[in-house]
Amino acid sequence: MSTWNTRGLRGSTLEDFINLSIEKYRESGIALIQKIPTPIKPVKMNGDKQITLAYFDSKSTVDYIGVVQGIPVCFDAKECAADTFSMQNIHDHQFTFMEEFEKQKGISFILLYYSHLNEGYYLPFKRLKEFFERAKRGGRKSFRLEEIDKSYRIRSHSGVPLHFLETLQMDLLSRENID
Repeated sequence: MSTWNTRGLRGSTLEDFINLSIEKYRESGIALIQKIPTPIKPVKMNGDKQITLAYFDSKSTVDYIGVVQGIPVCFDAKECAADTFSMQNIHDHQFTFMEEFEKQKGISFILLYYSHLNEGYYLPFKRLKEFFERAKRGGRKSFRLEEIDKSYRIRSHSGVPLHFLETLQMDLLSRENID
């Protein structure tokens, strides 16, 4: 079974699939997750009151935030066109927010899509933190696909294009085994 559609994801299709998935979760009462809009400051508007020029008003945190059956979650969606993912794609303020979210008993993660392979993965915060700290210590400033646990591959299921709740469940179970 293919995880993604055959033509691959282009542009905002990853986000579209995530949005469709979280809508399916909401409709079934499993989760309530919303996309966090990036705050902008309009600079110029045309006669129809449409924004024609704007700049980012402040740093955003993560792309999505919500709750899954009583468990607070936050995550970011990232695309990668090669087997190597640069840590520059995750900003310090995003990492800090995710870390603070975890300290408040929430679950943080990255949904990572490798466009050249048409594959998506759930990257638990614990693993993201290892990559982040390695880069901060002067090590590799990126991570490779082979460093990701392949059991966290995201599949489609029951009309949900990106059924990431299965991998979230795996993450939760791994945390219980550690505690």
